[in-house]
Amino acid sequence: MDRPEARDDGDARWRTAGDRIQTLLDSCAAGGAAAQERARELVREVVGLYGAGLERIMLLAQEGPRDGPGPGLAERLATDDLVASLLLVHGLHPHDLHRRVSDALDRVRPYLGSHGGDVDLLEITDDGVVRLAFAGSCKSCPSSAVTLELAVQDAVCAAAPEVSSIEAVTAESAPGPAVIPTESLLAHVHSTSSAWHPVPELAELAPGEVAGFLVSDVQLLVCRIGDLPLAYRDHCPVCAGSLAGARLRETLLGCPRCGTQFDVVHAGAGAGGTHLEPLPLLVRDGVPSVALAEPMGAPA
Repeated sequence: MDRPEARDDGDARWRTAGDRIQTLLDSCAAGGAAAQERARELVREVVGLYGAGLERIMLLAQEGPRDGPGPGLAERLATDDLVASLLLVHGLHPHDLHRRVSDALDRVRPYLGSHGGDVDLLEITDDGVVRLAFAGSCKSCPSSAVTLELAVQDAVCAAAPEVSSIEAVTAESAPGPAVIPTESLLAHVHSTSSAWHPVPELAELAPGEVAGFLVSDVQLLVCRIGDLPLAYRDHCPVCAGSLAGARLRETLLGCPRCGTQFDVVHAGAGAGGTHLEPLPLLVRDGVPSVALAEPMGAPA
């Protein structure tokens, strides 16, 4: 008898939610037009997020469940980035913290490997500290290190927002891991403003193909090695020219102007310690996306 009453109370609460939201928006007007507009924008963003999530749920349901009617569909919903983000907000995600972090690292591991690196999950403590062991290095290419840090940060924080910090350990590190807050994996990332930009056109890039893209006023050169797309700034560090027209031979990208060869699966390493500038390129919410990190206040 109690359950129908609880359900009715819940229905009544949601039926009046619109009125309560409008009341809260109206109260923001006391802070001025700017405050009210920010509140309205917040509501629009939240409504848009939930609308996209519901649309994704319906598409997955219409496609039909895999491996059985119940658990199969639940697993597909839990592993969809967009739907998973909504499940996490309400504490409804079926996977525990360890599973979510492990799966996130598995998704980003091929990208780390393309830059000569790897990562293993050592443990997750009771107070939410994730301990990772990093293997490989790109010490000669600081920009490559930034791409790896952003990739790991994005993967872990999206899958497990309750994580309090990350302790990163490398084979060369001294005893005692370095604690890295999840909001910024390295100090030098503090001085940059990074944002992920969806570039759905990248999904159409064929293996072995090289193409240029303009993203947020930044000229990129993207090449595809097998199933892995890799992004670099369109700039040759040797001749300072554009790489437009460059061709890919296996894993080597040749500058069409000076002829220098760069190994795109090893962070763009070239002769004499030169490097192309790699940029993080990951599939986020099912869409290829590039992270652009520019120094604060730098010209576009």
